[in-house]
Amino acid sequence: MRRRAVGLLTVILPLAFFFISTQASAVDLISAKDPKAILNIARGFGMAKLKKDIFGDPLIVGRINGTKYSIYFYNCRKNRNCKVIAFKAGWEGKKVSLEKINKWNKDNIFGTAYKVDEETVKLKLPVDLEYGVTEENLEDIFERWTSILKDFESEVLGVR
Repeated sequence: MRRRAVGLLTVILPLAFFFISTQASAVDLISAKDPKAILNIARGFGMAKLKKDIFGDPLIVGRINGTKYSIYFYNCRKNRNCKVIAFKAGWEGKKVSLEKINKWNKDNIFGTAYKVDEETVKLKLPVDLEYGVTEENLEDIFERWTSILKDFESEVLGVR
């Protein structure tokens, strides 16, 4: 009887661990294929609307703490099944030296800044979502973007 119980356990335990690990890894992931899911997260950080860009790809426009931003969708097939998003913000009428922009880019790994012309500065944060991220991870990316906007406006633009 004891031998039979041990034999049964050697079959049941691995199966139990398999089913438990399968359940644990069955987490819903958000990818760039689902603009509405990204929009729902964006709305938790302020006003946000889903639109289309000039190519017909999804585009989210919104505000975080009063700052306008957009989320562009890239590597899309027929305006769907996108793989990458990029957070972008721009400020016009701001004369910022190239040295200040370069210092920002040197000191900050996230949020690349660039000048479009003498009075226009842009900031971007690309995010590869091809294989998806958890809701918590995407919220963390939005929190990072919120922090980047605040720091950039303070350190580079002299706002706030």
